[in-house]
Amino acid sequence: MENQKENQWISPEEAYIYVGQQKLRRGYTTGSCAAAAAQAAARVLFGEEEPKTVELTVPKGLTLCIPVHSVQKYEGQAQASVCKDSGDDPDVTDHIEVVVSIQPNPTPGITIRGGQGVGRVTKPGLEMPVGEAAINKTPRRMIREQIELVQQEHPEWEGVGLLVTVSIPKGEEIAKKTYNPRLGIEGGISVLGTSGIVEPMSEKALTDSIRLELSMLKEAGHKTVLITPGNYGKTFLSEGEFSSLAPIAPYAVKCSNFVGDTLDYCVQMGFDTALLVGHIGKFSKLAAGIMNTHSHYADGRLEVFTAHAALCGASRETLFALMQSVTTDEAIALLDREGIREAVLDSMLTKIEEHVRARAGETMQTGVILFSNQYGYLGQTAGCESVLPRLMEEYGR
Repeated sequence: MENQKENQWISPEEAYIYVGQQKLRRGYTTGSCAAAAAQAAARVLFGEEEPKTVELTVPKGLTLCIPVHSVQKYEGQAQASVCKDSGDDPDVTDHIEVVVSIQPNPTPGITIRGGQGVGRVTKPGLEMPVGEAAINKTPRRMIREQIELVQQEHPEWEGVGLLVTVSIPKGEEIAKKTYNPRLGIEGGISVLGTSGIVEPMSEKALTDSIRLELSMLKEAGHKTVLITPGNYGKTFLSEGEFSSLAPIAPYAVKCSNFVGDTLDYCVQMGFDTALLVGHIGKFSKLAAGIMNTHSHYADGRLEVFTAHAALCGASRETLFALMQSVTTDEAIALLDREGIREAVLDSMLTKIEEHVRARAGETMQTGVILFSNQYGYLGQTAGCESVLPRLMEEYGR
């Protein structure tokens, strides 16, 4: 079985990555499944023999040889399916079957629609507009590219309009185990994937990696540390009013969702100062004392916004709208409409500071900066007044 899985990769060494010291197997996304199935269906529709596998180069630049689960041709259309392999990062969508059917269409170009088990967007704020199938932009582009690739090999099919239907037979059942209904995606799951690859995330491997990064900083003589969940934080620090921190950004420790664990490690290793820089989507959870920000453990973002908006005098209409929001950016827009953004964020930051200080204890000073990709800098805790100069002084030597 192991060799069979490795053979899905043109370059077997790319099938694995190391997270900390643990070797984990990569997988591929529902978007890659749909693109591979689309290529297989197109080949059969255009007169080729049923393929056993298809070669697919994903946006990340890696090339896979993906097994085709099933193929059918009937009444002027073709259908193929691929089963998802999530690698060593299995979730509820692991092993699901993604089915793509293709048929000639009077409308020019390639039209993509969602079939059974593919959710439909019912609320604004997501990547696709309301009413569209929840097949994100990158998977749509991948599907088109794969069909166009096969069309080029069959000139008689170039320029022929095609209708492409993506279905996930068990999608509606699986969606009940996800956050899709709450996000405003109904009737099934989403077809996702920006890189085409599922990068495995072992919790132990990730926390070991965080501990190792902190240990290296400590061994280098540092007493202050910059913490951010991921690349968004580093990008934010390289722009705008905090661009002075850009030289420090390469030293930032990525805590992923493990804010509480990272603070624990900092205390254990004797750091005396920590600055946390995070997106409002993750760090709003800190205001409720949620120190592992993965949605698998807890969400609470909208509840936090709604509670603090109520404390700041928001109308009942706004409170109801906040609880129906899909994203934190949408929630901020609602606060702006009522003119209470600053008051609500200040209230949230006070609770964030309280919970972070409680976790860090008396031995370490902490500061927290919030930002949004859409709105930029949103605010900071009072502790930043002393933390920022110490960070600049230590890393600016």
